[in-house]
Order: sequence, then C-alpha cells, then structure tokens
Amino acid sequence: MERTPVVFIHGAWLHALSWESWAERFASRGFLALAPGWPGEAAAPPDLRKSPELLGRIGLDALTDHYAEIVRSFETAPVIVGHSVGGLIAQHLITADVGRAAVAIAPAPINGVPLRESESPAGLPSCAEGDPAEQLVSLSPEQFHRVFANTVEAEESDRLFDRYAVPAPRRLLVDVGCTGAPRSPRAVADVANPERGPLLLISGQEDRLVPDAATRAVYKQYGDTTAVTDLKQFADRAHSLVIDSGWRFVADYVLGWLDGHGIRAHPPEG
Repeated sequence: MERTPVVFIHGAWLHALSWESWAERFASRGFLALAPGWPGEAAAPPDLRKSPELLGRIGLDALTDHYAEIVRSFETAPVIVGHSVGGLIAQHLITADVGRAAVAIAPAPINGVPLRESESPAGLPSCAEGDPAEQLVSLSPEQFHRVFANTVEAEESDRLFDRYAVPAPRRLLVDVGCTGAPRSPRAVADVANPERGPLLLISGQEDRLVPDAATRAVYKQYGDTTAVTDLKQFADRAHSLVIDSGWRFVADYVLGWLDGHGIRAHPPEG
C-alpha cells in the first residue's frame, strides 16, 4: 500500500541528521519519512565540518528550488516539515500549492516580519556574527548553548552540538533577514491562498533565535485566509526543540495534528 511521504527540511547550523529521531518516529507510524540534505551537504556532520566549502554558495533561492523539486517528485503529495529556514521554505511551498500539508517549526519569518523587535539581547551574538568576508558562520559550543539550546543543561547542549551542528552559509542568513540587509524575494509566502493545504506553525516560547513573538506575527498574517492555519506554542522550549530531549512531545503533537486533519500514513484508495 502506498505511504504518505513526509519531507523534513532542516535549518541553519544543523545537519540533516538532526531529523533522525523524527524520521524514525514517523516511519514507525507508517509514513515514508525522508530528510534530504542541502545541496553539497556531506553525509555526516563531522565530514561537513571538515569540508564545508560547498555550503558557502547556498542561498535561499537554490535551497527553495532544491526542496521544491524533491517535493514535486512524489506521486503522492508529501507533508513538508521544516525547522528554522526549513520552516520558511515549508510555508513558501505550501502556499504555492506544493505539498499536501506543512508544519513550520520556529520558522525564519516571512513577508518582512522582523526577526526580533529590537537588537539581540545583551550577551547574545547576532545570527550572522563574524567576519563579513567569510562565507560561513559557525557557532562555538558556548554560543550554541546560549542561543540555540538555552533551555537544556550544558552537557546536553554539548552532545547536541557534537552530533548535529555545522556551519551556516552567510549568504543564506542574509537572505532570511539575519543582518538587516534586504531579504531574498523567496522569503515570502502567499498568506491569502485559500486553496492550499493545512499549515501548522510551532514556536518555542524561550527561543532566542526565532522568538515566539516573530512566529505569532507570522501567524497573524494568515488571518484573512479560509485555509487551515494553526499555531502551537511550547512553553519553556528553545530553538533546539526538534533535537533536544523534549523532541518527542513536539513530534507527537505534529502527528496528532496531521491525524486530526485526515492526513494519515496510508491515503485512502480511489
């Protein structure tokens, strides 16, 4: 029997391996779970950290086209689940009628919504900090804990960093609004499209990279459409909510949401 595909799209500073637990969880429920990497992404995080040069060329245009081609390649329209930049891409695709449904987790903001209302909180680095001449932006383990995994203990944060963290392309960070420079024209979604599939936005209320306020502002942009748009806020969760020890609460919420909208592992025949 044909299975419903789920395409997972990771965000900046994470490798595609970051979806390993989610893919296993969704596969155990009968879905066809796939977490394809970015163009030029090495198969393992340590290899990518050693030779990240190809990542430096990636911008939002190339990344969006890459995943649009993947999603369109299935005979059964997939569910798209994206985190951070992946959440922006998920919205762009579903509002363009690409995919069956979409889940955007701590998504980079669309349509000019600011990443934050003011400058970064004291002591936090900009999401594009470092030498502007460098193509890649890396987080140290300490920065990763401070801005990415700030709701878990340092020991857990360090484990997550070692297993999943990789450099991020500066070009991509500029495209999604991290530097204040003009964003890519692809950093948009057709919020008024009434024909698209269901969309779920998820935020962590302690997220320091994509604050809850930014996700709520994006949710408000969908207010005039008749298409299904839902928001779920997780208290005491940071940007690491898809990989830290509480990942299953988020994943199971998504599975329940999909089921509630009739999106199941095995589509009805006929």
